[in-house]
Amino acid sequence: MNETTTKAYLDRIDAAPPAAADADALRDLHRLHQLAVPFENLSIHLDEPISLDEADLVDKIVTRRRGGFCYELNGAFGLLLEALGFRVTRAAARVHMGDRLGPPFDHLALIVQPAGDADPWLADVGFGSHSVYPLRYDDRGEQDDPAGQFALTDADGDVDVHKDGRPQYRLETRERALDDFVPTCWWQQTSPLSHFTHGPVCSRLLDGGRISLSGRTLIRTHGMSRTEEQLPTDDAVLAAYREHFGIVLDRVPADPRAAQ
Repeated sequence: MNETTTKAYLDRIDAAPPAAADADALRDLHRLHQLAVPFENLSIHLDEPISLDEADLVDKIVTRRRGGFCYELNGAFGLLLEALGFRVTRAAARVHMGDRLGPPFDHLALIVQPAGDADPWLADVGFGSHSVYPLRYDDRGEQDDPAGQFALTDADGDVDVHKDGRPQYRLETRERALDDFVPTCWWQQTSPLSHFTHGPVCSRLLDGGRISLSGRTLIRTHGMSRTEEQLPTDDAVLAAYREHFGIVLDRVPADPRAAQ
């Protein structure tokens, strides 16, 4: 990323250039990214190819003002952080699926080292409803966040990430490259075993809550409150994407659930 692209990315998430690549700046960028850039799998249901090429990631999220899932969101966010002076390690994770773990490279998260700071952070803007702020990577105690109570625990050489007492994913400690995630990214787009192929979803952080669109259901949460609204027409769905997520589409993503 060059200076022009970095500025455009900061504009995309309504962030000022940080004075220093420190922990405070990381916290602000982590929150602002989730407020501006939605978690979404719409490309899968629009028959759009998903590319993990660095230029394609920035084009989709910054230029086309779309969102993405973990490989795209954390992939692009890692590029922004590096351009701002942070040291970024890309780490693979396997999502906890009840009594089993998902496939290797099931998830991409970031371990971020601020400039001049001895303490690394776990940054993750691509796991849907996750922490608003980055988590202290070396801290094995409970960490309070507006989204819940988080904890990182050691797990056979890896690290388990918990939210409100429930394991979310198991993080490897070795460094990976974006290209390492390409095969599983393809699997996530094509396999009937991948929950991403089951239907379109789009979700964005709000101050104090979230707003999500799952198929034709618009879901708003705030604290313990949850409301659902069924959108009656394609035009209403497209308007919701524009109004709530800043995503302009020319057609509604296909939803396999609608035919069931």
